[in-house]
Parts: sequence; structure tokens; C-alpha cells
Amino acid sequence: MHRHRNWIELIAISSALAGCARLALDMAPDRPDRAWVPDTTASGEIVPGAPAPEHGANTDYVLPSNPTLGKTPAAPAGLVSGSAYSLAELIDIAQSNNPRTRIAWDEARDAALAAGIARSAFLPNLSAGVVGGYQTAHNRNSLLGASANSDETAEGTISALSLQWLLFDFGQRSALLDAAKQGSVIRNIAFTATHQQVIYKVSLAFYANAAAQARVKTAEKALRNAQDVQAAAEARYKHGEGTVVDVAEARQATAQAKFAQVQADATAQDTYLSLLAAMGISPLAKIKIADISNRKLSAAMSGPIEEIVAAALARRPDTLTAYAAHEASLANLRAARAEFLPKLFVAGTASYTTGHFSVTGIPGIAQQPPTYNLSPQGFGATVLLGITVPIYDGGTRDAMVERARADVDKADATLQEVRDDATQQIVGAGNAVRTSLSAYAAAQALSAAAQTTFDAALQSYRHGVGSITAVTTAETQLLLAENAVTDAYSNALSAAATLALTAGTLGAAPQ
Repeated sequence: MHRHRNWIELIAISSALAGCARLALDMAPDRPDRAWVPDTTASGEIVPGAPAPEHGANTDYVLPSNPTLGKTPAAPAGLVSGSAYSLAELIDIAQSNNPRTRIAWDEARDAALAAGIARSAFLPNLSAGVVGGYQTAHNRNSLLGASANSDETAEGTISALSLQWLLFDFGQRSALLDAAKQGSVIRNIAFTATHQQVIYKVSLAFYANAAAQARVKTAEKALRNAQDVQAAAEARYKHGEGTVVDVAEARQATAQAKFAQVQADATAQDTYLSLLAAMGISPLAKIKIADISNRKLSAAMSGPIEEIVAAALARRPDTLTAYAAHEASLANLRAARAEFLPKLFVAGTASYTTGHFSVTGIPGIAQQPPTYNLSPQGFGATVLLGITVPIYDGGTRDAMVERARADVDKADATLQEVRDDATQQIVGAGNAVRTSLSAYAAAQALSAAAQTTFDAALQSYRHGVGSITAVTTAETQLLLAENAVTDAYSNALSAAATLALTAGTLGAAPQ
């Protein structure tokens, strides 16, 4: 009965301990249709654990406020109020403040440390440890019907120094180190590519904002033109030469021009915020953007496409990354093949025992490997030189080699795919530059013709020749033509930046 009672108590304790894990459900919301009300500290920080006591059915799904997080992002240091920043200066600010560049830098450092860890495999591992303990033994002897009991105790300490050193492994560690170095190269390339992407995104946002600002000026000019037409219509009506319909139509054109100006201002604000977002700085920052409307475009923005492709394939981040990944896969294949070969090692231990311990070894603890052949007499030392030869592992090594070969084949195919995609992107970007330059030239000619048409129509209407419809139509066509020039100009600059990115030459602000 006593034994059964012990088993029942053990089962009850085990069941109670098993139920402790289910108590963690108290940390989750009680029901799917009830809000979670977390417990918070006095400062508002959410405390892990059971939710705060609820009073009735809570349907408020607003989380508590943490004042530590409620801080307005600060603008970058060093901004000069009233100074107009060029694209190069904005890119410099972005590279210093964009979180993506910091993340890429940390990842590059992490990969470099991984290579350092792989290099440390060539060095011996030396560890030291000290343990103290207590032993007790109860001896029971019997002889000729007589029994004798004795208790023995011992205590003491053991100090151990262990050495492990892999001397030769047929190049496995070298192969793993090569793979880790290629991993560092890949991360460093990614770091450079991140900066190129930041430059590219800031450039596109800068050109979009410049186009929006140019549209604002065009809208202001269109509003002035509409007001001039309205004034002419009202003057003719006042002198009995025009009609009320002409005046109404002119006023409608003026109202439309005002509405277009409001839209242009809103678009300019949106592109400004997009520029700040591309830079990775606070949207509350106030930066004055330099004007680039006087920058001239040239056909030299796009060179011979064959030369661009050949040079780009040798320096694009994605092709260099694919090549480094291919080299890393070859190194991993060498490391997998080395698993079939012997390994030569040396190991040693030195120990010092105090007290009267009667143990021959201590288990491994943390980085301290197991220590055997301890001497109970005080100092003891062991040096071993050995070789290990893998014989049978159920096909694990064969599978690892096949996986490594598959990775090499995949890396080859990836490299080829990256080269093909890069070529297509470069050709497409080159075509976009040439097309945008042609569109810009055509838009300039269209704008000049539309300006002449509008001036002539307005002048004729003022002198009683022509109709208000012809004037408003010419006014609308002029607005469209000038906006076409603005868009073509921005598209040409953006296309040139895209070509520089696809060619792998976008290392600074586009020139």
C-alpha cells in the first residue's frame, strides 16, 4: 500500500506540472470578440503576462500608449535652413541616415565575423575548468554470519586543462573558410548594391519632385494666361464686341486653371514627401530643393549598347554576387568530399586533484570537454595523437556530396540567368534613354508651336478676329505641351539614372 501511494503521488505531481504549460493561455485574449487589455507599467510599457482585469465587455481595440515610442523623428543634423540642396547633397544625407545602409553594413560585418570563425577552426581549443565535489559510500560486508557496515566520505577539487587540435583534414577547413570568405564578398557586394539603390531611389524621387515643381510653374503660367483671356473677353463684352457666352467660357477656363494649380501643388507636396522617404529621413524635415530646370540633355547620355553590356556584366552587383555564390558552392563541394578522408588530431589533458577523490573522469561542462584518466595522487597528464577514418554512416556523406553538387549546378544556372536578365535590363534601359531623348526634343518643338498658336489666337481675339473657343483651345494645348516637355525631361533623367544603375556605374549622384 505504501508503494502504491507513492506512485499515486508521483502521478498527481506530474499531472500538476504538465498543467502548468496551459496556464500560459492566460497571456492570450480570452475570446475572439473581446479586446485584449494588456497590463502596463506606470510609464505605459506593456508587461508580458496575464491581461489587465476587465470590467464588462470591452470592445475598445486601441492599444495603450507607450511614451517611450511617441517621439517625433528628428531631422538629420547639419541641415541649413534656406539652403537649396542639390541631388548630390541629398544623396549624401540619405547615405548617412537611411536605415537600409546601416542594416547592410551590419550584415557585411556579420559575414566578415563568420569568416573569422571559420578561420579559427585551424587553431587549437584550450579550456580550463575547476570542479569541487563530495563523495559518500556505504559498505555492507558479511562473513560467517557476522555483518559489518562502514561509511566512507571524501571531498576535494579537480583542476583540469584540456587541449584539442585538429592537425590535418585534407582541406575541409580550408574549403569551409573559402566558402565563408565568399559569403563575406557577397555581403560586401550587397552593401554596395544597397548604396546604389539608395542613390537610384533618391534620384528618381528628386526628378519626380523637380517635374512636379515645374508643373506648378506651368500651372501658374496657365492661370495667368487664362486670366489674360478672361480680361480680353470682359473688355470686348464691355465695349459691346463680345458676348456673355464668351465671358462665361473664359471664366470657366480660369476656374479650371485654378483647379489645375491646386492639383499641381498637391502633387508637388506628395513628391516632396516621397523624396524624404527615399532618403530615409523624417517626413517632418524641411529641405529646400535646388532647381535643375536649366540642365541640358545630351545624346551622350546613352553610348553604344554593346559596350555598355560588356562592361556592366563585369561589375553589376547581381552578376558579381552570383559569381561569388558559384565559388562558394564549389568550396562547399570540396568540404563535403573531404568528409570521406581521414583526420589527424592531437589531444591532451592535465589535471591536479586535491583531497581523496576516487574518480577517473569528469563530464564535459559548457566549453570544457570531458577529462579522463585523472590521477588520484595529485598531478596527472595525458597526450594523445590519433587519426580518425570514417567507414560507414548510412550514406550521409554521399547525400551531402550530392546536395553540394546540386548547389553547384544551381549556382551555374543562376549565374547564367542573372547574366541574361542583366543584358535584357541594360538593353531596355538604353532604349528608354534614346526614346525619352527623342520625346523630349519632340515635346520642345510642340511647346514652341503651341506657344506661337496661343499668342496669335489671343492677339487676334483682342483685335476682334477669331473666337473665344479658339483661344481657350490654344490655351489648353499650350498647357498640355508644356507639361509634356516637363514629363519628357524628367523621364529622360530618370531613364539615364536607370541605365547607370543597370550598368553598375551608379556610384554617386548622376551626372
